[in-house]
Formats: sequence, C-alpha cells, structure tokens
Amino acid sequence: MVPVFLILIPLLSGLAGFFIKNSSNAKLWSLLASVITLLVSLTGLFLSKDNTHLSLNAEWLSSLNSRFSVGLDGMGQVLCFLTALGFPVIFIATWREDYKNAGNFHALMLLSQAGLMGVFVASDALLFYFFWELALIPVYFLCSQWGGEKRIQATFKFFIYTFIGSLLMLVGIIYIYFHTKDHSFSLASFQAVRSVLTSQEQSWLFWLFFVAFAIKMPIFPFHTWQPDLYEQSPAAATMVLSGIMVKMGLFGLIRWLAPVLPLGTWLWGDTASGLCVIGMIYASLLAMQQDDLKRLVAYSSIAHIGLMGVAIFATTQSGMQGVMIQLFNHGINIIGLWVVVYLIERQFHTRKISELGGLAQGAPVLAILLVIVALANIALPLTNAFIGEFLMFNGIYSSVATQYNVVFTVAAAVCIILSAVYMLNLIQKVFYGDSNPLTLKARDIRPNEKFILALIVMLILAAGIYPKPFFDLTKETVTMYREYCFWRSCTHQRSPSLRHGSKPIREWDQPSHQAARYRGEFVLISRRPPQKVIRLFRLKLLQMQQGLLQTRH
Repeated sequence: MVPVFLILIPLLSGLAGFFIKNSSNAKLWSLLASVITLLVSLTGLFLSKDNTHLSLNAEWLSSLNSRFSVGLDGMGQVLCFLTALGFPVIFIATWREDYKNAGNFHALMLLSQAGLMGVFVASDALLFYFFWELALIPVYFLCSQWGGEKRIQATFKFFIYTFIGSLLMLVGIIYIYFHTKDHSFSLASFQAVRSVLTSQEQSWLFWLFFVAFAIKMPIFPFHTWQPDLYEQSPAAATMVLSGIMVKMGLFGLIRWLAPVLPLGTWLWGDTASGLCVIGMIYASLLAMQQDDLKRLVAYSSIAHIGLMGVAIFATTQSGMQGVMIQLFNHGINIIGLWVVVYLIERQFHTRKISELGGLAQGAPVLAILLVIVALANIALPLTNAFIGEFLMFNGIYSSVATQYNVVFTVAAAVCIILSAVYMLNLIQKVFYGDSNPLTLKARDIRPNEKFILALIVMLILAAGIYPKPFFDLTKETVTMYREYCFWRSCTHQRSPSLRHGSKPIREWDQPSHQAARYRGEFVLISRRPPQKVIRLFRLKLLQMQQGLLQTRH
C-alpha cells in the first residue's frame, strides 16, 4: 500500500488545495502534505524487504485488460524518495515567495508530485502513460501563469515538444499491446514481447519510445525547450523540472525501453550514446559562455544527464550502479544550485553574472554552502557525485556493448573538465572579486534558507562518504537490467574485433552461470550474416529467458 499512499496523498491534497484562498494557509497545507508524503516514502525504505506493502495489483480498466498495478523496486524507491524529499525542500526554500492565487499554484505543484510518484511506481504501460501526462500537465499551467515575460512562448515550445513525444510513445504502447500474448498492458507482458517482435519492428519502436524519453531528459537535439522554459518558469517549477522531472526520461530508458526492446536498443545504442555525448559537449561549451545564472545551470544539467544516458546504453554493472546513485545525487545537487540562484535573484533582482561580484563579503554562509554544492556538481572526491560519476566512467570504458567506449569515455572526461571551468568561474565572479554598488548591501540568507542548503550539503557529504545504502537498495534492479541486456554486454555484431574473433569476449564483472553458459554460443553467432544473427539471437534470448525463470523458481 505504500506506493498507493505516495500517489493519493499529494493527489487528494492538491485537489483540496484549489479551495484554499488564503496564501499562508495554502503554503502550510502544501508543506504539510509534502512532509507526510516524505514520511510515507521513508516508511517504504524501511520496508524495502517486505514486498507485501510495496505493491498493489487491482482492477482498473478491465475492458482493455489494464490494471492498477503499482510497485516499488530499488530504483523506484530512490526516485520516489527524491521526489518526496524534493518538494518540502522546494516549499521551504521559496517560503517567502508571494504568488497570485497561491492556492492554485501549490495545488498544481502537488498534482505534479502525484504524477511523478505514479510514473515511478507504475507497472502497467497504460497507467504509466496516464501518470506521465498527469506529471506534465500541471507544469504547463505553472509556467504559463506564474512565469516571466516570455512565458507563453517558452511554455508553448515545451508543450509542442512534450505533446509530440507523448503521442509517439502512445503509438508505441498501443502497437506493443496488440502484440502481447494476453493483450495486456502489464510490464511483464511488455517484456515478454521482445521475443515476438522482429528487428525492423523493434528498430522503429525504439525511436518512438526513445524520442519521448529523450525530450524529457533532455538530450541533443531534443533539448531546445529546456533553457527557455527554465529561464521563464517560477523558481519552484524550475526546481521540479530540473531536479526531479528529467528523471522520468532516464527512468523510462531503464524500465520501459531497454528491457522491452533489447534488439532495438542493441541496433541503435551507439547512435543514442552519440547523441548523449554531443549534447554533453555542446551544453558544456554553451554553459561556459552564459551570463545568465539560470541558463548556466540549465546547460549544466543537460551535460550531466547526457553522461547518465551513455552509462545506461553501456549496459555494464558498474555503469548501472553509477546511474542508480546519480539519479538521486543529480537531483539533490541541481536543486541546491537552483535554490542559490533563486536567493540571488530575489535579493538583487538580476541573474546576470556580470552584474554581480563580491557576495561572499555580505553573505558568507551562502558562499560557503554554494561552494560545496558547486564542487559536488563537478564530482569532487568525498561529494556524492564523485562515486556516481566514477562508476559511470568505469562502466562506459569497460563496456563491450560498443566499439566506441574509449571515445565516449574521453568525451565525457572532457565535459567534466569543462564543468569545473564554468562552475569555478561562477563562484569566482559571483561570490568573490570586487563588490559593486549593487552587491555592497548584500545580506546573508535567512534561517529557513540556511536550513535547506545545510540539509542539501549534509546529503551531499553523506552520500559521498557512505554510498552503500544506495547500492544495497538498487542491487536487484541492476541485476535485472543486466539480465535483460545481457546480449549487448556479451557481443556486438558491429565490432570487427568480435566479429573476426581477434580477441575474446569480455565478461561481466560477476557473470551469472547463464551468462557463462551462452557466452561461447554468442561468439559464434556474432560471426554470421546479420539476418542469421537476428534469428539465432532471438532463439538464444528465449532460451536464456526460460533458463533464468527456472533458476528463480
């Protein structure tokens, strides 16, 4: 019942919030609802070994054979905890912000939280799509009603991008639904269809899903909506979009793309990774040129999300472990940066880096906390991002799913260097250097703002020093992902070295007995013509699936 409460509490609180007219009461109501949701999420973490309280499968749309099926695995626990933690942090950080029709604003925020929770717990494709839209629709209204001067243009671009992506994904969901044996939207039925669909079908279905997820992440060239929307959105909505909502795309890749369409992922994995790398370099170079704080943080987020995308398509154990912890770490770090940007803009009414300077003299606490958050953003050792990005680098470099592993690793390393350049430049120009008439009257942050930033800093240091709980929590998710994508980790038909047998296949870090059993057969398959590769691959994939099921039982 835990996932049901994670959805119902913000959903019902959000609906009730529309009837609250007083601004202070609306703030208190939304904060209370988000804190209760956080407590439920923490309860789920303590019950992580008791599956009876972490799943529910009930009748929903019986005529379509779609059920209200929700559950929490390790990755779902991490993302639900991030969502549950992020909203009270955002509400407290923006407590002094006055909104017109504050009740409606906070109600839409809570409805967005309910949609996000639903996305991360859904085990039914139609239910997943329903919550996907529920999470996005409130954001349209938040940005169009409470945004900046160019909010309508930015929101319209965001709407067009996400509408097209959602429509493509819906087409893919319906097509797979009609090819399932039991005509069901369940996750298990969707994963079973991978042995039925041909390579051509999986190829174009891959792009239907990938484009929808790539828009949300976002990665190049589907990213152009992001900087404009972040710049024009109210601070609270920007924090939700950047810190939490982008994880919907990464979650979709791991839960609904690679396990459902493994052959399509195999055929287009290098192309998708290449787009991620291009986006990382492109966003990093643009971030170095920005004079607007919001745009700098926006491009920084694109670069870090791209690295996670490459690690997902690398299909290695260490890479996936890095992604699991980085899903949480990126959210915490980026929300911390947005809080600092919001505090600076609220006090000085400007986001221009060239108009700021010397803030550390008047706001030393803010300067210290920002430095720690910024250093975490560039993955300094002992901060949370270091362990995640180190594992992702290791996974990308050791991947045998691509012949471009070295190229991808070097490109990602260059982006880390560039991130250090623009983040250190931000610290130097905004908080140090000479003061000017605008910043001479700088004052330090208030107690509630100190509390929020101090909490973020503690999470950064705790996860950086002792990340083991994240690994333990997501271990099963990583193992399942590796099983579904085993074929891609063991062979790569496009790689000449594997095709001609000039070097042996490199195994997983800790291969299962099924992996060892079929490893030699995959080597032989990889040397045959493409059509035979596909036919034999599908046969071996089916055999592996049956063997794994027998092993579990």
